[in-house]
Amino acid sequence: MTTRIAIVILASLLFTCNKPTSLELLKQQIENELASVEGTFAVAFKDLQTGDTLLLNEHEVFHAASTMKTPVMMEVYKQAEAGNLSLTDSIVVKNEFHSIVDGSTYQLDLGDDSEQDLYTAVGRKSTLAALMYDMIIVSSNLATNIVIELVDAKKVTQTMRDMGAKDIQVLRGVEDSKAFELGMNNTTTAYDLMIIFEQIGKGTAVSKEASDDMIRILLDQKFNEMIPAQLPENVKVAHKTGSITGVRHDSGIIFLPDGKKYVLVLLSKNMSNPDAGVEAMAKVSKLIYDYVTR
Repeated sequence: MTTRIAIVILASLLFTCNKPTSLELLKQQIENELASVEGTFAVAFKDLQTGDTLLLNEHEVFHAASTMKTPVMMEVYKQAEAGNLSLTDSIVVKNEFHSIVDGSTYQLDLGDDSEQDLYTAVGRKSTLAALMYDMIIVSSNLATNIVIELVDAKKVTQTMRDMGAKDIQVLRGVEDSKAFELGMNNTTTAYDLMIIFEQIGKGTAVSKEASDDMIRILLDQKFNEMIPAQLPENVKVAHKTGSITGVRHDSGIIFLPDGKKYVLVLLSKNMSNPDAGVEAMAKVSKLIYDYVTR
């Protein structure tokens, strides 16, 4: 009898050890969802209350597209905190920038930018705060290049290193075609974006005040086709998207009505059908929301 009981107990323990946890089941669901679309995907999720973490291809390198604008914003706040600049500084709006390859000048094409009103202000002044806001919420490339030139891309990357993001590379502004042809691109990983959004969410990015202000801006994001798309209206998402050919990204902090919050990063590349990819990643966002609120 004792031997039989021992065998039953052992079998029960083995079953328990092999039984997938809820997080493991969630990962399987996510992998199945993304497998339905041609492309390469990465996911990084972290519950800021429980510490639950789910990682998928988290160290795969992706073209950063406009997700690099979040690190640029963080650098602005860091330099403002140090007293090197002020968010109220007046900056001349211009459309002439220098390639990191040889210093030659280039301009941005209004037709290729997601925000076009700023082009009518060339030659006039805007505040740094307004330029940074447009860089984030409507992903203005013109505003981005002005701000990057001000704070220095190398300093942005160094700040990311200091925060523990070891793979993000912010090399240049947008539409530097000479650099693009040489493969000198801004890059990121899902893991690194998770790290920086976690620090913003915990109020440790630069300072509590700076983190809160960055969240305020990110909450005003105008492109909401991915992380927020299938979530309830009372769920708030402070996030930054990014897209180029075959690439769709979203990254941010999700705030639930009960005060819980979590970080989610969704990256993609090599997609033959970006619309289907966006839909699949929106479903992934909903799967993670369902897990957190189960």
